[in-house]
Amino acid sequence: MNEALQEELKKILNGRFSQSDSTRANYARGEDTYDPVLSKAVVFPETNEEVSKILKLCNEHKIPVVPFGTGTSLEGNVVGNENGITIALEKMNKVLSVNAEDFDCRVQACVTREQLNDYLREDGVFFPIDPGANAAIGGMASTSASGTMAVKYGTMKTVISGLKVVLPNGDIINTGGRTKKTSAGYNLTNLFIGSEGTLGIITEVQVRLSPIPDSIISAVCHFPTLENAVQTAQQVIQYGIPIARIEMLNKDQMEISINYSKLKDVEAVPTLFFEFHGSEASNKENLKIVEQISKDNSGGSFKWAKDLEERNKLWKARWDVYYSVKALINNGRVYSTDVCLPISKITECVNFAEEQTKKFGLRAPMVGHLGDGNFHVLLPFDPAKKETYKKIREFNDLLIKKSLELNGTITGEHGIGLHKKEYLLEEHLDNIPVMKSIKRTIDPNNIMNPGKIFDLN
Repeated sequence: MNEALQEELKKILNGRFSQSDSTRANYARGEDTYDPVLSKAVVFPETNEEVSKILKLCNEHKIPVVPFGTGTSLEGNVVGNENGITIALEKMNKVLSVNAEDFDCRVQACVTREQLNDYLREDGVFFPIDPGANAAIGGMASTSASGTMAVKYGTMKTVISGLKVVLPNGDIINTGGRTKKTSAGYNLTNLFIGSEGTLGIITEVQVRLSPIPDSIISAVCHFPTLENAVQTAQQVIQYGIPIARIEMLNKDQMEISINYSKLKDVEAVPTLFFEFHGSEASNKENLKIVEQISKDNSGGSFKWAKDLEERNKLWKARWDVYYSVKALINNGRVYSTDVCLPISKITECVNFAEEQTKKFGLRAPMVGHLGDGNFHVLLPFDPAKKETYKKIREFNDLLIKKSLELNGTITGEHGIGLHKKEYLLEEHLDNIPVMKSIKRTIDPNNIMNPGKIFDLN
């Protein structure tokens, strides 16, 4: 990056340009297993116009660009580029408009889900996508995130109706709109959702909101085996029972969470966390059915979260799962799998994962959004121990192969990034030429997050 370009960027950003080692290191990777890669500089735009000017300059000089939100991604999606710049969007964090009567709002890319729900607290509506981490909504759009409540409220693809995107050449486009449906041309909104910053930078997001439920009931149920727990979740979904969340933690993860989150009145055994949203009457009726299904699968008595504080503590323990596992090893890292299966195949795949981790001798806490067939094996390791990481990759190879055999997918919500490029070839080899064609058309100089999702050349 030559001095003339640096000076141009500094003029645009008015001091929000940094080449210090500490700043570059802070924006060099996400919550993934990769060593940090420091970009040449980190820039902090505040407006769409600034992003546009930055990309136009970088495109003219063929300088790679890595968009960065809150850095909670898990697949190497935001690892820096040693020849390029990182565009940190943290100053683009305003809620732009709320239309509670129409159940929608518009936000800048680095508004986080917790920030948005705090803002909406008095409006009787909320943003329902909960990936666990307090991620930026623009980043969640970029990876097509979902999380714990996808079984009821869907994924980012479900709740996003429009985007503002800055293209590599600096053009600013608006996709979609505020209406619930549209047939106006190509669905460019969904093209950019899940594109991981490889086609442009999402700067604004139009999202659909949901009414805050009249009644929320949370419960925990313990099971003698992981298979009992998974079969319960599978049957709850197959019977069509409306449920907001149904989360699984295996024995190992429960033990870790009890210690890390100081949980009381729960046991270190395979466990399901349930949450029901609706009227008090419907919640109680649905809960009785789920309780009976659990008993039929050898589940214990339901333990209720009796008030908001208790419910929040329970779900905070679930949200803290990643960090609880990371804390097991000093300076450790966590390799998180992310397969997703058709509901009827979830039990078989979870059993397979449990058997294989035992064969490899790996410590394997496990969590799952079983309502939509998605589960994660969280594998802690010391990055200095190469042999352990090799075992983890061998295990993940087998898990990926098994999920594809069962008509599943290699990633339910984390995206491809750097980690899963080789696996994408296994799942969608026939799609890759089309993806590359789209990439070359929109980003002919390959400046946008190059090397992520697939290798262009």
